[in-house]
Amino acid sequence: MRRAKLDKIDLKILADLQADGRMTNVDLAKRAGISAPPCLRRVRALEKAGFLKGYHADVNAEALGFGVTVFAQVGLSSQAEADLKAFEARVLTWAQVRECHMLAGETDFLLKIVAHDWDSYQRFLTTCLTAAPNVSHVKSALAIRTAKNEPGVPIDIDGGEEPKGEDI
Repeated sequence: MRRAKLDKIDLKILADLQADGRMTNVDLAKRAGISAPPCLRRVRALEKAGFLKGYHADVNAEALGFGVTVFAQVGLSSQAEADLKAFEARVLTWAQVRECHMLAGETDFLLKIVAHDWDSYQRFLTTCLTAAPNVSHVKSALAIRTAKNEPGVPIDIDGGEEPKGEDI
């Protein structure tokens, strides 16, 4: 059952878990200003309501030999719903594809792909991605460096207004 509105304590719990999913319930409760048992109940309720989808480790891709990140803009020949779903299903089978977003506009999908090196990306591109049914074109953009990689969403605990102007 989804709560209609989250209070400041729920938002604080979400923000803290988003920043550190390994935080103990005791530490989380202290940061939220409540005791551990009600904190755990709130966390379970947030999970059940779908506000918390999972807990993940932030793995160092380069340390594991994935030195290349590529953003691929994929255009399909057909945008019929069955063809879109078929492409999405195929993407789920490719471990190198870490994110897949369907877009509005010229590009149908934006994929974030990791590879050990440029040659291994090119092999994936030619043997899997461009060879996939319904793929008409792919534009690859090699990521040079990452200045920001912030997971999740901005959580406004104080209930302030949306950012304006230069804050955006």
